[in-house]
Amino acid sequence: MNKTAKRLIFLSILLFTVSQLNAQQTMEYKKLTPEEERVIKYKGTERPYTGEFYKTTQKGTYVCRQCGAALYRSDDKFDSGCGWPSFDDEIKGAVKRIPDADGSRTEIVCAKCNGHLGHVFLGEGMTSKNTRHCVNSISMDFIPAQKEPATARAIFASGCFWGTEYYLSQAEGVISTTVGYIGGHVKNPTYKQVCTGTTGHAEAVEVVFDPSKTSYEKLARLFFETHDFTQVNRQGPDIGEQYRSVIFYTDDSQKAVAEKLAKQLQEKGYKVATKIEKAGDFYNAENYHQDYYEKSGGTPYCHIKREVF
Repeated sequence: MNKTAKRLIFLSILLFTVSQLNAQQTMEYKKLTPEEERVIKYKGTERPYTGEFYKTTQKGTYVCRQCGAALYRSDDKFDSGCGWPSFDDEIKGAVKRIPDADGSRTEIVCAKCNGHLGHVFLGEGMTSKNTRHCVNSISMDFIPAQKEPATARAIFASGCFWGTEYYLSQAEGVISTTVGYIGGHVKNPTYKQVCTGTTGHAEAVEVVFDPSKTSYEKLARLFFETHDFTQVNRQGPDIGEQYRSVIFYTDDSQKAVAEKLAKQLQEKGYKVATKIEKAGDFYNAENYHQDYYEKSGGTPYCHIKREVF
């Protein structure tokens, strides 16, 4: 390998590292105690049978102690007798699995902040799901069901769903985002099928948000302000029906807001190509598409935020 190639590889690694650090700095983390740091940051383990959530049976949601991301639901918790809180399922996309260096176990970390949670074990036959997430209590906080915020759901399509999710996931009041497919005639389509342009689906993002912290209108405005809504069946270099601009409303109030904003833009002289359609079945995309830019450290190539209202 010549010096030029080595230099290019070094620069690529350096740029990726810097982007990852910048991404981490934008997240708001809770200040941890020394013992919390030992477990969450440095992959330690609390002593068995000592954690505050080992025997908890109250209804609610377990969240990451470092970043607050929702991890597990109480309905998936069970008593395995191992000395640590055990769950046989996680909230979709909330947990990442990383093989230990020795290959003997699989570590689990928070998908949002990479905080250490514990380990996952398969094939033990303890529940019908045959899975046990063995989690340190100190890695989690608990939100009782009666204190959980009321949530609402919105679905937007504006080209490649990586870029659409990038901006919506960072909006205040957004609890979670999921990329997927909607508006087509094939059940449970794959990315490969959607890319053929024959299934009728659009790449879209399902947003779950807290109405007490944001509004559907604010999210819809952000949708319009982060893509070129005048383009038909494309967004930047991405061309095809799956990249069309659509607001998929879930009720009449969302429809009214979408129509109002589209009219405002038309009155400003924009030729709005965005369609407003009733939401049908939403199919989650493959795991490698979820939170793509958060994982890669990159930024959208065809979505740019600008003021249009």
